[in-house]
Amino acid sequence: MNKFYITTPLYYVNSKPHIGHSYTQVACDCLARFMRQAGGDVFFMTGTDEHGEKIEKAILAHGYREGEEKKFVDEIVPVFKKLWKKLAISYDYFIRTTDKNHISTVQATLEKLYKDGKIYKKIYKGWFCTPCETFWSETQSPDGICPDCKRPLEKLDEANYFLKISEYQKWLIDYIKANPDFIKPDFRKNEVLGFLNEELLDLCISRPKKRMSWGIGIPFDKDYVTYVWFDALTNYISGVGYPQDMKRFEKYWPADFHVIGKDILRHHAVYWPIILHALDIAPPKTIFAHGWWVIKGEKMSKSKGNVVDPLELISKYGIDPYRYFLLREVPFGLDGVFSEEALVSRYNSDLANDLGNLLNRTLTMAEKYFDGKIPSGQGEALKIDRRAGLNLPYGSKSAEGLKTKALALAGELEKSIPNFDFVNALSKIWEIINIANKSIEDSKPWSLAKEGKTDELASIIYSLLEVLRIVAISIYPFMPLASQNIWAQLGMKDGIEKTKFSDLKTWGKLSSGTKVNKSAPLFPRIEGT
Repeated sequence: MNKFYITTPLYYVNSKPHIGHSYTQVACDCLARFMRQAGGDVFFMTGTDEHGEKIEKAILAHGYREGEEKKFVDEIVPVFKKLWKKLAISYDYFIRTTDKNHISTVQATLEKLYKDGKIYKKIYKGWFCTPCETFWSETQSPDGICPDCKRPLEKLDEANYFLKISEYQKWLIDYIKANPDFIKPDFRKNEVLGFLNEELLDLCISRPKKRMSWGIGIPFDKDYVTYVWFDALTNYISGVGYPQDMKRFEKYWPADFHVIGKDILRHHAVYWPIILHALDIAPPKTIFAHGWWVIKGEKMSKSKGNVVDPLELISKYGIDPYRYFLLREVPFGLDGVFSEEALVSRYNSDLANDLGNLLNRTLTMAEKYFDGKIPSGQGEALKIDRRAGLNLPYGSKSAEGLKTKALALAGELEKSIPNFDFVNALSKIWEIINIANKSIEDSKPWSLAKEGKTDELASIIYSLLEVLRIVAISIYPFMPLASQNIWAQLGMKDGIEKTKFSDLKTWGKLSSGTKVNKSAPLFPRIEGT
């Protein structure tokens, strides 16, 4: 069984999660579910980043006293976990940077790098951005404004510990060029190479406790704590056992995907691979940086007050419509414009009109014409296929190719989903849904019933039910609850999560005589919009 290790970034717990956090989670969950369907040994990790200067400031803003950082983060973390549960995020491990095993790993890596002569102490003179937790040189920011967030920078003049990353600059450039899949999408790789055209400065990996005490202690100097980005990045190896459980670590490392927002690309694609290289650990296979959701041309941010609360949208429209919209609306990797109107439009057109309508009409006809049981249409379907020279049971023009299209879907999903091409994967699923809806109009099952053409009627109803079986398995990574709902309405006793991806490659797996269980509409239309 092939291992598959996928991670989200660690989310900073200075306030509650928003749509941007949920976007990364849903994308990773989709891929993790798909790989489990395909038989992979999946390890999906997410978690929270809980140290640093922003937390120290946040506790005061939220009415806590200095020294109550742990109490504050302990109350915020469940908010993240609650949202992930609501969104049906199937992570295998939730890591916190305040976990003992993580702290132990950070200190062990620092100790190793220090003993190997790769960490040194010097006076740092330059800029620091507290919101971004990032250092900038005078050259990088001559005006004292953060190049990333455009906020004023703080001037620092203090002794700190530094990791020698500058000596690995050429190695990293060569590695990126030799490994085209290391940074995705390709235009993000070009951004990183552009950054590496400039001189790479050694990375400050400490903070003096007298200025910032909320962090993991530096093991070789009690007066310092670890820089929050060194701390957070190390979670990717601490979470799979390094260095305490090397058998587990060697099973899952290197990570197959680090999925991140584009704003933290430099930390992951420059600092992190160099840290790993300095530790004699292989880099992750792929770092995938997705875009932002913007509202009226601006990135969502807490400071601008334009964030969208996922819990409000879920309570209003449901979990699966929210997940579907995030992955269907915009190619993963590009920025997307968020609007509630666009979500409602997708809901009504794709989910209510197309998928919901197909399920409802098909089960209604199964009830009306076959006492609510799956008809014996498979043998007759094959006979009609051969006679008509078609790949489908009933020989209408619009139905032509439905079976072929359905059986070709597995190949389309295998190409698209592992490459984060969710838009293409969903469009291929919806092609089949739309062809099936069209075939109902063209074959007119109600006319076949009136004319007493029972075999042909059974054949078309069986084929529509088979399409729904294939659709249910196909949408499982995207919309797990809707998928299970369809599965149950088809009369399947085992849960959809027990199906295999290979089940998509065989036509005729539904058993005739199985009682269907038609229930309330899957996606009732949203009226008045």
